[in-house]
Amino acid sequence: MTSLRSVLAFNMKAQRRILKITQAQLAERVETSTNYIALIESEKSFPTPEMLERIAAALEIDAPALFSTRYYPMQEAGTLADLQEKILNELSEVISYRFKKFEQETPQNSITNGRKKKVK
Repeated sequence: MTSLRSVLAFNMKAQRRILKITQAQLAERVETSTNYIALIESEKSFPTPEMLERIAAALEIDAPALFSTRYYPMQEAGTLADLQEKILNELSEVISYRFKKFEQETPQNSITNGRKKKVK
């Protein structure tokens, strides 16, 4: 089961990325400290209802959206680090496959030091 703190932290970070703003910029919009925003996003603090409304307004979303799992399904996606690792692994496999295919299709003596050589 996902905690409210986890969902709030995830959604705040995700919305900040969409708006391309930093924690400091969000803190300025909310008129609070960067440290407080960091504490919320690291699940170490939980804001008051009034602060939630200010954060939502600063993030240009409705306050209930801060707790929605509809757009940011944490159970299915896992953490951002897990997703990045999965993508990197898939890219690595594709690159390895393409490189092996290139090696198989290219005669060994046809390319030397970036120059083409005649194949006998």
